[in-house]
Amino acid sequence: MDIEAFDVKGYVSRCYRWPMPRPAHMPVGLRLARTARSVSRAFDEALTEAGGSLPVWLVLISLKSQQLGNQRELAGAVGITEATLTHHLNTMDDQGLVTRRRDPENRRVHRVELTEQGEVIFRQLSSAANAFNQRLRRGISDEDIANFEDMLGRLERNATSDASTPANSTPGQ
Repeated sequence: MDIEAFDVKGYVSRCYRWPMPRPAHMPVGLRLARTARSVSRAFDEALTEAGGSLPVWLVLISLKSQQLGNQRELAGAVGITEATLTHHLNTMDDQGLVTRRRDPENRRVHRVELTEQGEVIFRQLSSAANAFNQRLRRGISDEDIANFEDMLGRLERNATSDASTPANSTPGQ
């Protein structure tokens, strides 16, 4: 066929005139993304009902569970930019949940600490997070959870691995 005579629009309209057949199974990535959005929305609602939010929870749990030296380390632990963290910390500081002070050894570095009110909110959100976790695990055995966690790990490795890596290879082989 002559390239000049190839009618792209006509070809495309002929190829997609009829709907595509549905796949036998929903693609794993699509199902995972939809499930993650549903779970995330429900978790946000649970935290809101407990008097917080996901960003507040992530900051509080990071401060409680890790020895973080400064805002940069906290931003990394939460998985957000320093500018976004500053926005959240400003709000949390205004609410009396955290204090920020300059590091006496390096005045450019801010240390973040929980206040008494921050500790109270942490306990409330921790209780809500634990209740939500129990809700998610309802009717699922410990063995199912272990298999699920293994499957999630494999999905993550598959998603982040080089496309040329054979599908049946495992780490360390």
